Amino acid sequence: MKTASVNSSSIMDMFEQGKVLKICAPMVRYSKLAFRSLVRKYNCDICFTPMIVATDFLRSVKARDSEFTTNERDRPLIVQFAAHDAQTLADAACAVAPFSDGVDLNCGCPQRWAMSAGYGACLINKPQLVKDMVRQVRNQVDNPNYTASIKIRIHKDLRRTVDLCQKAESAGVSWITVHGRTTEERHQPVHYDAIKTIKDSVSVPIIANGDIKYLRDVESTHQLTGVDGVMAARGLLANPAMFAGYEDTPLQCVWDWVDISIEQGTPFTCFHHHLIYMLERVSSQPERKVFNSLSSTSAVIDYLQNTYGTVQDLETKRKMTLQWTAVALFLYAEITVILILCLPFISARRWQSIFQLRIWSWMARFWNKVFLTMIIILIVLFLDAVREVRKYSNKEIGTDAKVQPNMFDHLHMKLFRAQRNLYISGFAVFLWLVMKRLITLINQLAAVSGTTAALQMQAADAHKAVEKYIKDNEQLKQTLMEGVGDKATAEGMDLLRKEMGKLKDELKSSGDALKKSQSDADGMKKQMEGLAREYERLLKEHQELQNLHDNGNKKDD
Repeated sequence: MKTASVNSSSIMDMFEQGKVLKICAPMVRYSKLAFRSLVRKYNCDICFTPMIVATDFLRSVKARDSEFTTNERDRPLIVQFAAHDAQTLADAACAVAPFSDGVDLNCGCPQRWAMSAGYGACLINKPQLVKDMVRQVRNQVDNPNYTASIKIRIHKDLRRTVDLCQKAESAGVSWITVHGRTTEERHQPVHYDAIKTIKDSVSVPIIANGDIKYLRDVESTHQLTGVDGVMAARGLLANPAMFAGYEDTPLQCVWDWVDISIEQGTPFTCFHHHLIYMLERVSSQPERKVFNSLSSTSAVIDYLQNTYGTVQDLETKRKMTLQWTAVALFLYAEITVILILCLPFISARRWQSIFQLRIWSWMARFWNKVFLTMIIILIVLFLDAVREVRKYSNKEIGTDAKVQPNMFDHLHMKLFRAQRNLYISGFAVFLWLVMKRLITLINQLAAVSGTTAALQMQAADAHKAVEKYIKDNEQLKQTLMEGVGDKATAEGMDLLRKEMGKLKDELKSSGDALKKSQSDADGMKKQMEGLAREYERLLKEHQELQNLHDNGNKKDD
């Protein structure tokens, strides 16, 4: 027997907090310290030990050490005993009181060996004996906070069950756990109406037991019966994380069990059987057949690593899934943008006006950097996907396939995912380049369209001017050639005088400009002649100075 620190607070305080307590049931061979340590990590409030025969527990030190182990973290803890006399139960309670928070009398075990020995469910037919045993524990355990509870099944005549519970209440029972089936029933539906009747008949807390397989069953049972807590057995064996809201055993819980079992030295049979229960819902029939045949802890760990991976692998896979999900979303965004850009009723010039908005002008400053960055990222992902495809395409199934037949399927699944990632990244790169080119072409088309429109406008203006001149010319011809009478001739002469006046004015302005240019040219010619004479004078003086200098040098010689 391993010791634990004493919990000074009463376990009964938990019932006064207003929440529905979640309790791990006593299970022979299963609800031992290692499993209790596991379910406590997943929101289990109270744990029961397996049922211990009180007489054997008191008689044998070996039995005490093997049947009851605990530690300082194993609280709150209820020790369940099988007993058929008050003093034996009281002595066993006194022995475990320093290491637990309460004892429970098993009045519900329907197994034949227990009932033939006077234990278990046969006690529900002996309400006075149950009352005496509860009172004896209360009187002899020197701890007012130490609880004494009973776990029962119901009678076919529910009045007898109510009478039993009321007698136990008068003896000072702390709470009563009710399994809502009779002694003869095994997998029949639970009688929730019976549990509710018992709850309404006593004032002590009532715990409901039976068919608690999911967290939602906790609330539904509470709603149906009004109980203060629920107790689960097979539901926790199949999913120790049930009270934390998991529908099936999570991978983290499986590896927690492996770590706890190795740390506490759990025997292989117990270690293996718990994993068989945990993996039953999440594995196929061939997988269960292979797993059930494993015969060592190392073989079990290798199987779990190869089949399900570690928690770190799960996190890595989750991160990779998020990464490729992001790439897939980016691919869908590219397709959407390209489809929008190709809408026939939005012209290139309209897109150009949209691109000229302030927000696009601000984004244009970073466009080239973003484009190159995305190209690099997508190419790296594409190359990684190529590596994965080559890795799983060339991997051969070895001898392990005989031991683990699901390995072939796992490799094909990994190959499929790698190929999917390859397609996603490849199309993402291609469409990114297509989108860049499409935007460029839209801008070029908009520029060409604008230039064409301007040229068309200029041509239209020129055409109008030509038509006007032709019209004026025709009118002039008609006036001159086809005019009749002095009035027509006068009108023609007036038009000619106006045209001659315009020509004379233009000729005069041209002549004035020519004269001005001629006078400017004459002035520049005179300046050039003056500059030429000045240059000849300076050249002549320079020559004279040079001669004087040469004569001076000769005299010195």
